Amino acid sequence: MVSSKLPVRTLAEFVDYVRRNPNVPYGSVGNGSSQHIAGAYFEQLVGAKMTHVPYRVTSQLQSDLASGQVPVGFQLLPNVIGHIKSGAVLALAVASAKRLPALPEVPTAEEAGVKGFESAAWFAFLAPRGTPQGAVARLHRDIAAATADPAVRARFAEFGAEPSRRGPRTSRASSRPTSPSGAASS
Repeated sequence: MVSSKLPVRTLAEFVDYVRRNPNVPYGSVGNGSSQHIAGAYFEQLVGAKMTHVPYRVTSQLQSDLASGQVPVGFQLLPNVIGHIKSGAVLALAVASAKRLPALPEVPTAEEAGVKGFESAAWFAFLAPRGTPQGAVARLHRDIAAATADPAVRARFAEFGAEPSRRGPRTSRASSRPTSPSGAASS
């Protein structure tokens, strides 16, 4: 997304703009965040050099993006949907394989001409090691039931999210994931 003050209205115009204007600043919620990595990946795909501006507080990034202080942001939809709806921020594309129900008019990056640009963040429920398996099973059952509810799914969709119903995994040594070489990962 870009500040409405930036002189672009499409992703193609934006790509042209950042190629002609090296070091355009883009904000993210911090070094190493999924948004930072998305920005770096975008730079690589389009052959442009931008300047990463890491923020510690999402609300400050939102304000600076809306005001034009930082003209570009790679953000999760819940962080900026209010600014998009107000017109202070323009969503040029979504970095998903398909359009988001919350912004059906906004094309995917692929549709807008940036082939291969997909980026996503995920959230998980975690429990401390040693949590009784019965409690883990109950939590999984209750979370699965909640995320199967059409009203809950609709609320997730409003924020550009789609619940996934993966089963619980334990972190016991015997069930730890392994790397391709067969060594246990941590």
